[in-house]
Amino acid sequence: MNRRLALAVDVAARHGIAQRLADGSRTLYDRLTAALTAWVAAARRDDLTGWRAALGPILRLALLGALAYGAYRAARAAPWLMWLAAGAWTLAAWRTGAREETPVEEPETTPEEHSAEAAVALLREVLRDRPAVHLSEVLTHLQKHGQGEGWKVADLRVRLEALGIPVAPRVKVGRIPTRGVRAADLDRHFPTRETSPSPTDVDAA
Repeated sequence: MNRRLALAVDVAARHGIAQRLADGSRTLYDRLTAALTAWVAAARRDDLTGWRAALGPILRLALLGALAYGAYRAARAAPWLMWLAAGAWTLAAWRTGAREETPVEEPETTPEEHSAEAAVALLREVLRDRPAVHLSEVLTHLQKHGQGEGWKVADLRVRLEALGIPVAPRVKVGRIPTRGVRAADLDRHFPTRETSPSPTDVDAA
């Protein structure tokens, strides 16, 4: 009986370790993907048009490709580098998984802090004068300011839609189509003084 119990405890411990590594790896991958996507998209020039506007993202994509190829050649030349990289990733995933396992006590907040107005203000801040923004860029902005820790793009989308903020499935920013928010949709659903409908439009509606 004791042997069976010890075996069950050992299996449970191994499962917990594997789950922690899996959760940490998934979070690291999502963060890295979101950060790289936002970094590439941020290079687009809004003051230019055509291929000149997209030249920045293209150059950054080329740089990422060159770095990936360089890492591949280095690993082929020195296979021990793969073990080093795997060890570093495992350690980072383990630490990230530990932070996810620890319950975070959220401070008491007022309804205004979770209101649609606060979310719209944040989106307008990230949008600046651009017509649209990817959710990955918004999430990166949040996490840089100590918010949305451990969130994925899907988590952000669910929260925005729960507040009545429209999220488009394919928004092009820097020629990269993915989920995002359009400034026109914000103006239509949450008009400011500058974007509020004129009396004629109200009467016509």
